[in-house]
Amino acid sequence: MSLRPTLETRRAIPTLEGAGVKLHRAFGFQDPSELDPFLLFDDFRNERPEDFEKGFPWHPHRGIETITYVLEGTVEHGDSLGNTGTLGAGDVQWMTAGSGILHQEMPAGNARGQMHGFQLWGNLPAAQKMTAPRYQDVTSADIPVVTDDDGTQVKVITGNFWGKTGPVDGIAADPQYLDITVPAGVKKTFRIDTYRRAFAYVFQGAGAFADASAPSGVLLEKEVVSEEVNIRDLSGDRTLIRFGTGDEVTVQAGEEGLRFLLISGAPIEEPVAWHGPIVMNTRAELEQAFADLRNGKFIKPAH
Repeated sequence: MSLRPTLETRRAIPTLEGAGVKLHRAFGFQDPSELDPFLLFDDFRNERPEDFEKGFPWHPHRGIETITYVLEGTVEHGDSLGNTGTLGAGDVQWMTAGSGILHQEMPAGNARGQMHGFQLWGNLPAAQKMTAPRYQDVTSADIPVVTDDDGTQVKVITGNFWGKTGPVDGIAADPQYLDITVPAGVKKTFRIDTYRRAFAYVFQGAGAFADASAPSGVLLEKEVVSEEVNIRDLSGDRTLIRFGTGDEVTVQAGEEGLRFLLISGAPIEEPVAWHGPIVMNTRAELEQAFADLRNGKFIKPAH
């Protein structure tokens, strides 16, 4: 077994999207090879309705898959094919935009006004860019949960883990998407296929992700009494950890325990031409997509 090194640790950046939704972006619109096949990850947790209620009105997608995971509140969605529905707490929607779809996502808070969730964008390979759009809506009750003897709990959204298989299937990147809770003080190791790109995103508590050269935590520069010093620090809320190659990830939970997403996928390793919600392989394909939008040819007829 080889421990995956920590290549980078960074905080998600406050961003405004849609019609004025406040969110935190962990990555996106940067170097698409860093976390290939994943393109973007947004954390849209908010405590006040005015920060999210204007939502994400009608907008196009082509050439990607979007994965929405709701923790609190609801998201109502509709699209140009006539599909409608509501995602509740713990539910997941995996949308394959393929050849093109217009849709909207309108969040609403829970009884306390909170709206918590995440959206991940996965790239599609060239051979599947123009496939027919499809949805997989999964309720919380259909997502298997595995609890280990030490209290560690894993929700298996996609992929196989600890003898359970997630309900979302047929995804191009063959991803593994896990929601993991590690109790306070517990040290835990998780297997990841060597050939996958992988990242973790901490959203509750804190923990130290072991590095081959820094087993006690993540090395950060901090300013102490006007001097920059290197210290070991725990990765806390809204922290992205990007891993190098290897087949294991080890984490030590802090005093409050730790909850994080552990996501990995097989890299596509193709050229990326990307503008806004449309991701193709060449500039010509990208220009054609926007021409289709202008000319009313974006939505392809069902075969």
